[in-house]
Amino acid sequence: MKVVEGWRSANQHTERGDIVHEHSDLAGYEVAKGITLLRALPVFSERLGLNGKCDIVEVRPLTPALSPADGERVSAGRVRGIGTLFPVEFKLGKRRQWVNDDAQLCAQAMCLEEMFGTPIPRGAVFHADSKRRREVEFTAELRARTEAAGRGLQALLGLSESSDLKSEIAPLPGAVFKPACEECSLFDICLPKVTEAGNRVERQARQLFEI
Repeated sequence: MKVVEGWRSANQHTERGDIVHEHSDLAGYEVAKGITLLRALPVFSERLGLNGKCDIVEVRPLTPALSPADGERVSAGRVRGIGTLFPVEFKLGKRRQWVNDDAQLCAQAMCLEEMFGTPIPRGAVFHADSKRRREVEFTAELRARTEAAGRGLQALLGLSESSDLKSEIAPLPGAVFKPACEECSLFDICLPKVTEAGNRVERQARQLFEI
C-alpha cells in the first residue's frame, strides 16, 4: 500500500527487474516465427476497475479448420479473424509457481477478454533466471481469486464495488510482516515489524512524551 501512497524505492531486486523488463517495456511490436509480439500493451477492465500494461501479448495465427468442430474450437479464441491472444508476464527468479503471479496474469487476460470480446483460456509466466516458461490455465477458481483480489484492492483505494467514491477513505491497514518482506525495496519505509506490533508500539510512543 506504500505504492498507493506514492512511495517508490529501489534495491538490487527492482534494478534486476528493470533490466528484465527493459525490452518488453518498449511499446511496439515485432514478428517472430509467424507470431506477432505486442510489447507494453495497455489494458483495462471497467468491470473489474483495473488498468495496466501487459509485458507481452502474443497474437498467434489461426489454424485452418479441418472440420466444423475444429472451426468452432479455433474461432472460440480468435480476435476478429486476426488470431488468438496469449499474454506473457516476465518475472525474476527460477521457474516456480506463485499464486500472486498467476492472479496478475489472469487479470491481464480478463482485461484483454473485455477489450477484444474473446475468451483467453491460458497464458504464461516467463522466468528470467531459468529462461523457462510456465503455462497458466485461467480456471474458474483462479478467475474468482483474481476478481476477489480486485475487489479488495478497490476497497483499499477507498472505492466501492460500484466504483463510486466513498465519502470517507478508511485508514490503510497496517503491514503484516513476512520473511519475504526483508527483500522488499520498501522494507525500511513500510516497517512491517513495527506496525505489526500494534498497541505495544503505540504505548511506547506515548511514553516518550510523558512528563
